[in-house]
Amino acid sequence: MKVRDARTAAVDWVASHISREAGYMGAYFSGSTVGLPDDTEMSAGSDIDVMVVLDRKDLPLKPGKLIHLGVLVEISFLSRHQLSSAEDVLTSYHLAGSFRTDTIIDDPTGYLRSVQREVSRHFAERAWVRRRCGNVLRSIERGLGSIDPSAPWYDQVTAWLFPTGVTTHLLLVAALRNPTIRLRYLAAHQVLQAYGRTDDYPHLLRLLGCADLSPQRVEVHLNELASTFDAASAVARTPFFFSSDITAAARPIVIDGSRELIRLGCHREAVFWMVATFARCHKILAADAPELQPVYAPSFDEMVADLGIRSWDDIRQRAKDVRDFLPDLCEVAEEILLAIPEVE
Repeated sequence: MKVRDARTAAVDWVASHISREAGYMGAYFSGSTVGLPDDTEMSAGSDIDVMVVLDRKDLPLKPGKLIHLGVLVEISFLSRHQLSSAEDVLTSYHLAGSFRTDTIIDDPTGYLRSVQREVSRHFAERAWVRRRCGNVLRSIERGLGSIDPSAPWYDQVTAWLFPTGVTTHLLLVAALRNPTIRLRYLAAHQVLQAYGRTDDYPHLLRLLGCADLSPQRVEVHLNELASTFDAASAVARTPFFFSSDITAAARPIVIDGSRELIRLGCHREAVFWMVATFARCHKILAADAPELQPVYAPSFDEMVADLGIRSWDDIRQRAKDVRDFLPDLCEVAEEILLAIPEVE
C-alpha cells in the first residue's frame, strides 16, 4: 500500500466520523509518514497518524488504532489550548514537527493553517531548535523523577523505559528530524551516522541495556511477547490510553515490525518498543485477567533482566546513569545542531 492510499483513508475517516462533532476544529497528519512522498510504500510496521483538534478541555479517550477502508489509522485528540500560539507549538518538540510542512487535512476555521505558516517560517531558527531541545531535556528529567518504587513492576519498568528512550529524541530534535516513537533508536543511529558520531551510539544502547544482546536472544523475547500480546488482546476490557495498541489490528506493528527489524540486523533497535508493549500487556492482564499474569510474567521478567533490570535498585541506578550522561548527550546534540546549514 502506498502512503497516498493511507492518507486518502485517513481523510475519509475524518470527514465521515469526526468532522461534525461539537468542538471540532480540524485535523492534520503527524508521525512517521509526515514528509514522505505519496508513492512511498507503507511498511508492515507502520500506520497513518492523525491528530484531531477539539475546542474543549475534557478530551475524550482517543480512538487510537483502527482499520478504515483497509488502512490502519491512529486517531489522537488534541486540545485547541495546546495550539494556543505558534510560539507554544515551536517550543513543543512533540508538536512542532507536524507543522513544519503543510500536513493539514481539514481546517474549517483557518486557525490551523495560520499556526502552521508561522511555525514553518521559524522552525529551523537556532533559538527555537534549542528551546525544543530544552523541552526534551525537561521531559527526560521529569520522567526519571516520577518513577514510583511502590508501583507494580510493569509500571516501574515503563516509568524508567520511556524517559530513557527520550534520550534519542534529543538528537532527532537537534537534527530537525521527526522524533518517532517505535523506531526512535534506529532514527537516532541514522542521525549519528550522518554527522560522524557513530561512536556515541553504543552509549544510548547501554543506557537501555541492549548493547550486547544477540539477534537470537531478541527473537526469543519477541516470540514470548507475541504469546503475551495475544493473551492480553483477547481479554482486554479496561480502557487505557494505549488500549488500541494491544489489539489484533495493531499486532503487525509490534510483532511483524520487530521481526522485520531483526531480519534487517537492527535487533537492538527493536528492543525499546518490545519492552514497552510487554509492560502494557501486563497492565492489561493485571486489570482484566489477573489469573493469567503469573503465567506470562516470567517471560517479561527475562527480557528486562537481559537489560540488567531485576529490581528497584537497578531501575534507580539506571535512572542515575541517564542523568549522568545528559551533559555529554547535550554536547553531541549541540554539535549536530551547529552542523546543519538549514539552522540559522
